Amino acid sequence: MHYFYILYSLKDNRLYKGYSSNIQKRLAKHNAGGTPSTKHRIPFVLIYFEEYSTKKEALDRERWAKSLEGGSELKIILKARKILNENNLFIGKPIE
Repeated sequence: MHYFYILYSLKDNRLYKGYSSNIQKRLAKHNAGGTPSTKHRIPFVLIYFEEYSTKKEALDRERWAKSLEGGSELKIILKARKILNENNLFIGKPIE
């Protein structure tokens, strides 16, 4: 399976959107500082993911999520699911 995922930085309260075929391994790599673009923002918690049968579908969703329109729509989804509050702060439970 392939996954589009959203991490929440407990340091700067910002979201990180990505793709992986192994979310737990990818989260561990982020939190170990093994990803240059996020190492200054650790620790992260997994707050949301979507499962896809193909890599292309998951990468397309990531690309959309990183667009202005997609990022705005995702925040609406996360607020509706009580994952983020109105100030875009994480209020849910991390996914284990």
